[in-house]
Amino acid sequence: MRDWRRVLTELGNDVARELERGADSVRRAMGPRLGGGRDALTIAPYRGFGTPEYVLLNGRVLEEEATAPSNEKDPRWRNLLVSLRRFESDEVPGALVRARIGNAEVEARSDEEGYFQVRLAPPVPLAPVHPWQEVELELLEPARPSQPGPVRATGFALVPAATTHFGVISDIDDTVVRTDATDMLRMARTVLFENARTRLPFAGVAAFYRALHAGVSGDAFRPIFYVSSSPWNLYPLLSEFLEHHDIPLGPLLLRDWGIDPEKPFSTGHADHKLAAIERIFGTYPTMPFVLIGDSGQEDPEIYRETVARHPDRVLAVYIRNVSRTPERPSAIAALAREVEAAGSTLLLVPDTVSAARHAAERGWIDPARLPEITEEKREDKAQTP
Repeated sequence: MRDWRRVLTELGNDVARELERGADSVRRAMGPRLGGGRDALTIAPYRGFGTPEYVLLNGRVLEEEATAPSNEKDPRWRNLLVSLRRFESDEVPGALVRARIGNAEVEARSDEEGYFQVRLAPPVPLAPVHPWQEVELELLEPARPSQPGPVRATGFALVPAATTHFGVISDIDDTVVRTDATDMLRMARTVLFENARTRLPFAGVAAFYRALHAGVSGDAFRPIFYVSSSPWNLYPLLSEFLEHHDIPLGPLLLRDWGIDPEKPFSTGHADHKLAAIERIFGTYPTMPFVLIGDSGQEDPEIYRETVARHPDRVLAVYIRNVSRTPERPSAIAALAREVEAAGSTLLLVPDTVSAARHAAERGWIDPARLPEITEEKREDKAQTP
C-alpha cells in the first residue's frame, strides 16, 4: 500500500504544477503589457551521454535573468528567493534549437515546458580523445530584436572508452547530498533555505566516488550517472553542488514534473528511475554497473528489479541505511536474498566507508584510497549540524 504521505505530497505537487501552468499561460499572454519579455533568452543544456555512434542530450530554452553564483555566506532569505525563482522558470515553448557535433546536425522544437531533446548520429563515428564531447547549440527561433547576436550554448555528452570496465549509477537525494527525504519539514527547509555551497554531502561520498571514478589505475575514468526524481529545475544547483564538493561529474537524469493524464495519482518515482536506468543499460549493452542508493525511498526495490532484468550486469548494489524504523532493514534483507539468488549482491551499509571496503576487496577501487575516504568521512561528520 502506498505511503499516504507520498500520496498527499504528489497531490500537492499536481496542484502546484497546474498553478504553474496557469501562471505560465497568463505570463505569456500578458507579458508585453506587464513589461515582460525583457529577460535574455538562454539555452540551458544538460550533460548528455552516448557512444561513438550517437549521443543524446537534453536541454531547456528559458527566458531568465542572470543569477550570481551562490556563496557560503549567502543569507537564508536570498537562498529562498533563488529557490523560488528556480521553480518559477520562464520557459520558452516551441523554440527551435539546432545542435551540432562533428559532422552531425539536427534541429529540435521545445515542448510546452521549454524542454528539448536531440539525438546526434555522426556519419563517421566519433574518435574521442576525451570522454566529454562538445555539442554546439544555437537558438534559431524565436528571435528577439532587443537581444543582438545569436543565442548559443555548449553542451557536453559523455562518451566512455570502449575499454571501460564498469560504470556507476547513483541516486542523489540522501545518497550523495543530504536531503532528509524521510522528514518532510526538514527536507523543505533544506531545499528552500540552503544553496549548493551550504548543502552537505553524505560523509565520505566525494572521496568514494572519486575512487570509483579513477579505478585501481588512477586514470580509469569510469562513468558515473546520477538518476533522481528531483525536477530539472534543480539541475543548476545539483551540478554546482557536485563541482563544489569535487564529486565526479556525470549526466544527471532528472524528472519533468508534468502530469501524466493516464496516471494522475501515480508518483512516477519508480517508473522514472527504472526508465532512466534502462536507457543507460541500453546505451551500453555490454557494460556492467555498480548501483548506489539509500533505504529512504524505493532504491532497493528499483535496483532489485534492475538485477532481475539484467542479472549478469550488476556487480553490486550499495544501499546506505537512512531508515528510522526497524521494519525497513528487515524488508531490505529480504530483497538482498532475492538479489543474491539472481547472481548479484545487495549490501545495506551504515556508511560510505563500509561500501568502499567492499569495493576495495573486489578490486574495484585502489585500497590505498581507503584512508582518504575514512578521513573525509570524519571531516564531513564534523560539519554535520
